[in-house]
Amino acid sequence: MPTSYWPEPGKLEALSSSSPSSVQFLRAISRLLGWIYTLSWSASFYPQPLLNIRRHSTYGTTPAFPTLNVLGFFCYTTSTVCFYYSPLIQSQYRTRNNGEENTVRANDVAFAVHALALCILTLSQFWHSLWGFERRKVRPGMGVWGIVVGCIVGIGWVIGMVMGKGLDSGRDPKSWAWIDVVYAFGYVKLVVTVLKYIPQARANYQRKSTVGWSINQILLDVIGGVLSIAQLVIDSSLQSDWSGLTGNPVKLGLGNVSIIFDIVFMVQHYILYKGNEVEEDGMDWERRGLIANEAAA
Repeated sequence: MPTSYWPEPGKLEALSSSSPSSVQFLRAISRLLGWIYTLSWSASFYPQPLLNIRRHSTYGTTPAFPTLNVLGFFCYTTSTVCFYYSPLIQSQYRTRNNGEENTVRANDVAFAVHALALCILTLSQFWHSLWGFERRKVRPGMGVWGIVVGCIVGIGWVIGMVMGKGLDSGRDPKSWAWIDVVYAFGYVKLVVTVLKYIPQARANYQRKSTVGWSINQILLDVIGGVLSIAQLVIDSSLQSDWSGLTGNPVKLGLGNVSIIFDIVFMVQHYILYKGNEVEEDGMDWERRGLIANEAAA
């Protein structure tokens, strides 16, 4: 990750030894950043479905993106809810991280639940009869379903290890424990985040256009990614321990991966394919490009 995200060791100690008023100020800033990035990321889920409604079509958007989004945010919601509400998971986290608390906040839970609902809504728009949209003969390819099945199998394997080899029915964090299952859900979200953008970026490249793909969702997403990392660094600095970062790799990874792909989409929209239009009549691109792309995904 970029070194600018990491405070210097001396600064880390300075923050932890600051006056009570400074600590309170930094905690207030952390909470403010948390709610701002929550609002920004949450708002980023509206431009695409609203654009689809305005155009009465999902043309320009791959069905792989909302399909993987539903899987990813289901897992992310499960992970954040467990970290925030489960005393068992919180206790196991403290045991594995030198007594430190995890950095999942209420805004993380609010964001996850809201995002899952909007992802399901966007995916439903590919059932065109439900919305009265122009009918398209596109669907997620075998590669997408392979990712879904693989993630489910992976989580099932971790559950099996906890139940089969965990001590005290998975309650002892020194062995396979239920926190490992929660981490598995989180890592699925991270894997999905890495993969879900690729079909859309390739589709934009094949069409040489971003028509039908909302740039507003990307701009809101990059703001959320930067502020999410900023909040995580402040929280970890206040605790004088890097476990807030290393103990929450999903939140850290989400911010970095999202920013990288956001930059790719902004370059496509504002530089490479600026002003490019594509014909929707006949759906030649969908027959030759998107379907082939997703079948190979």
